[in-house]
Parts: sequence; C-alpha cells; structure tokens
Amino acid sequence: MYSAGGLEDLRPYGARSVNRWSSYNELCRIPGTKSSIASLMHSRDSVSSGRSRPVPDRYAGVGQPRGRALVILGPIVALIAAAAALGVAAIGQDGYRAETLIAATIVAFVALFLAVILLYRQVRRRQATGRALQNIEARVTDIVESAMDPVIAVDQDQRVVLFNAAAEKAFLWPRAAVLGEPLDKLMPERFREGHRAHIARFGEAGMTSRRMGSQMVLMALRADGVEFPIEASISQHTEDGNKLFTVILRDITERVRAESLLARNEARLRGILDSAMDAIITIDETQHIVLFNAAAEAMFGCPREEAIGAPLAWFIPERFRAAHASHVRGFGETGTASRRMGTLRIVIGLRRSGEEFPIDASISQVTDRGSKFFTVILRDVTARVRAEEALSRSREELRELGATAHQAREQENSRIARELHDELAQSLTALQMDVAWCKERLPDEQKALAKKLERMETLLDTTVTATRRMAADLRPLMLDDLGLLPAVEWLVDNFTERTGVPCELAVSTSDLKLHNAHATAVFRIIQESLANIAKHARASRAEVAIEDNGSEVTISVRDDGLGFSPHDPRKPNSFGLAGLRERAYLLGGEAAIISAPGRGTNIEVRLPVAPMPFSQ
Repeated sequence: MYSAGGLEDLRPYGARSVNRWSSYNELCRIPGTKSSIASLMHSRDSVSSGRSRPVPDRYAGVGQPRGRALVILGPIVALIAAAAALGVAAIGQDGYRAETLIAATIVAFVALFLAVILLYRQVRRRQATGRALQNIEARVTDIVESAMDPVIAVDQDQRVVLFNAAAEKAFLWPRAAVLGEPLDKLMPERFREGHRAHIARFGEAGMTSRRMGSQMVLMALRADGVEFPIEASISQHTEDGNKLFTVILRDITERVRAESLLARNEARLRGILDSAMDAIITIDETQHIVLFNAAAEAMFGCPREEAIGAPLAWFIPERFRAAHASHVRGFGETGTASRRMGTLRIVIGLRRSGEEFPIDASISQVTDRGSKFFTVILRDVTARVRAEEALSRSREELRELGATAHQAREQENSRIARELHDELAQSLTALQMDVAWCKERLPDEQKALAKKLERMETLLDTTVTATRRMAADLRPLMLDDLGLLPAVEWLVDNFTERTGVPCELAVSTSDLKLHNAHATAVFRIIQESLANIAKHARASRAEVAIEDNGSEVTISVRDDGLGFSPHDPRKPNSFGLAGLRERAYLLGGEAAIISAPGRGTNIEVRLPVAPMPFSQ
C-alpha cells in the first residue's frame, strides 16, 4: 500500500503537497497517564499514539501507584504500629495494663477509621478517573470513526488493530474481516515486501511521524482487487514494550484523475502552441515574457530559454517601446477581453539580429489569481506588405495606363470628330451647294434629271446630318470650344428631344471650370447615364445635377424608371455601369449606384479635383 522501495511511482502528481493530519497522537493520549487509548480499547480495535499532555490535578494519582500507596498507607501503618506497641507495653505492665489497652484500642480504631476514609476517597477518585477514561475513549472513538480519511493502526507484526469507518468505505472491506489480518491484505502484491521493510526501517529510525511517499503517489488495494492512489502519513509509539504504527490515508483517485486530465490538456495546449504557425507570446503585468512558442523563436531568432523572463521590449524597436508599454497598460485598464493591435497600421517588430519587420498582432488578457497576463498572437506580414506594395504599384500603373488610354481615345475621337466636321461635312455642304446650283440651271424639259438631283439633294442632307451626329457622338466640338456646361446642356436637350422624357439640369455654379480630363469624364458619365435611361429605364422624368465644392465635383443622375437590383449578375456585353466606375476610379474617385426594382435609379459619382487657375 505504501513503501519507499515498492510503490507505483506517479511522480508527476505525487510531488504536489496537500494539507492533511500527520497523526492522531494528541487526541489519543490519556491525560496524566503513560498509556494510550489502544491499551484501554484493544477489545474495541482502537489504537493511537502521540505525546502526553500535562497531568490535571484530578488525575494526580493515576500512573503513580507506588507513591500514592505510600502516601495513603503510611499514616495508617504508623497508627497500627503505635497500637501494636501500646498493646505489647500493656502486656508487660501490671499497673497500667487497662489504660494501655484502651489507648491501643483507640489508636487502632483511629487507624481503621482513617484507612476507611482514605480507601473511600481512593475508590471515588478511581471511579472518576475511570469515567474520564471512558469519556476520552468515547471522544477519541467518535473522532476516529467520524474522520473523513481512513485511519489504520498496526502492531509491530504489521497486523491491523484499528480500522475506522472511512477505511471500510475506501477499501470495501468490513472491519471484522480486516482486524488481526496482515496489512499486506490492503496493498498490491508487488509492493508488499518493500512495504514491510519500509515499516521496519521507520520503526528503527525512532521518528515520531512522517509523510509516506513524499515524491510519489502510493497505491492501495480494494477488496474487489481494484488498485487506487492514496496519500499517507505514518506515526509510531511504544506501549508496554510493543510498537504501534498509525497510518492516515487519503483516497486521491479523483485528484489524480483531474491532474492527469490537466496534464493531458496542458500537453495538448503545448502541442497546439508549438505547432501554431503564428508566434504566440504571453507576458505578465511587468511586461516580462512567460510564454514563447516555437513560431516566436523562428520569427524573432531568439531561443525560448533566452526569451523567457526577458522584457518584451527586446522585440520592439526602441522608438516604439514607450508607446507600446503605455498601450498595453491602457488595454489592461479597459477590461476588454481581446482586440487587434494596430488596427489602422502595421506594427513593427524587432528580430534579435536587429532587423525590423512588419507584423500583424492581436492581444488578449486574462486574470489568474489576481495577476494579469497578456497574450499576443503575431504574424509576420513581410511578404504580404511587399505584395500589397507591389499590388498598389501595379494598380497605380494600371490607372495611369487606363487614364492615358482614355485620354488617347478621347484625343482620337476629337480628331476624327473634327475631321468629320471640318472636312467631310464641309465637302458634303459644298456638294449640296453644287446640286442646288445644278437644279437652278436645269431646263424644264429635263424632268428625269431634276428628280435625280432632288434625290441627291435629299441624300446629301441626310448624310450631312448623320456626319454631324457621328462627330457629336465621338466628341462634341462645343465641349472643346464652349466648355463643359454648354456641352451638358446640349446633351440634356438632345436626350429630351430624342426620347421625349423631360430632363432637368441643376448646376451649383455657372462658372464651373475643370481640367480637360475631368471635364471629359463628367460629360461621358452623364452621356452614358442618359443612354442607360433611354435604353432600359422606361422613365417618365430624369434629373441631372452637378455640384462643385472646390475640392470635389459630384455628378448625380436620377430617374423614376423601372430600377433594378445592383446585386444581380451583369448582363453579357453590358459595360455601361462598369465604364462609369472605371472612369471614376481612373481619376481617383468613386461611383455609387442606388437602385431597386420599381423605385428608379440614382447614379452618384464623386471626383476629386485640384483648383484650376482662372486663366485656364
């Protein structure tokens, strides 16, 4: 059940100390005697040991039989001796024989009276002592029987002489089946020989008491053959030349199970921490490291043994240390369980080599036994930052390329439109004039030729109109010649004329001046929006608004048509709205499209603009 050399070693758990009784010695010693309850209760299977207490006055005679006999019998013997002497003297004298016999008789009666009184008092005192011993016996018996821990006492032959109720419950043996049996009955067979040697060594050592298995968990054996872990302390005392050993046990099955589960959980957590791809660091309230996982070792180039106990400032660039310490203290005061660090920026870490690198971090806090601990999960985002920088450069290059492409296309459209207007349209106009001249000079009898000239004149009129329309669609010359507002006014009027849908134009200022690229973008956005209304909206009215606040120009085109769901998939080969967003993006702006089925559509585009000199 418990021995130094023959016990099942569960060292991960046995080294943990628990509070327990070391012995029942003080409770079991009878005041004023050299005997323990075991000597008075042997028939009731009770035995205990310990140090004696001071002797109360009412028990002054208990335990000192020879001295007490002399104190009680001395005066009586003296009186009897005196009476005998008087009797002998009376026999030897003739004159005073009667008086001497009377005196001897009186002395004898006095001695007898004193002897009766003293014997009565002694009997009463012994009765009181007996009752006290019975009370002590009952009290100790109640204490031992009501103890929550098993209490077992064995003699020097290691046979059980005491087995309390808790022991019955723990070992599943009835008391009668254990008393007088070897203690080996309660321990696994593989430990019995070692246990006997352990008890013998303890008895020879002369120690009063000690804990058993201080570095391990001991194993005991139940009646059903099941082994279970225990903690034990042992004490000894000698009575009438015989040693008695008292062992107090505690069944720690649940504690060992809980500690085993805790150890498995800790091992599992350690495995998770060490296999985590992100660095995990835990610091205490003084911001010194108490946990440093394998990923953190790799990230910061610092071994765990060196990092544990070191200040967190080791891994923070010097220029950020004061702010970071203040940030952690402030986070601790908020009581927030967790949050991300550096929400709007990347946090900078410092490797032991002195290299700085960007990290993404989140922090959490927990309070354990009144102390706060902060856990930071870190991720090296060097590759991500480089990718983002490369993506940003690529987007900027694409935007510049797109803007250049749009500008080149607008320039080409302007060139073609001007050529259509200045060359083809003028040539067609000249041809119209020539046809008109021919008609005026054609003889009346040439009616067939006159009809041909009329058809030619009509065709020329249609061709000139189409040419002007194509030139305006490519780029209205008034946008370059007269400016943005006249071009937009022409666009709105042309929309109303072609579709019959009333359209209102609202401008915040009549002196709107924008750079050529912005003016072109505003015109094209309005042009494309009105084209979408004409094709799809089935609207009864439309509104166009342009607002300039100096740093931003806002274009809004609204209709009361059918509307649509912006979340619906885009139709094949439909790039109207995508073109709006692209134009806004190329100029650093943004486009918002608000629509719902049956509630019309509102297109709002915001473009940042730089102040334009008045001379331009």
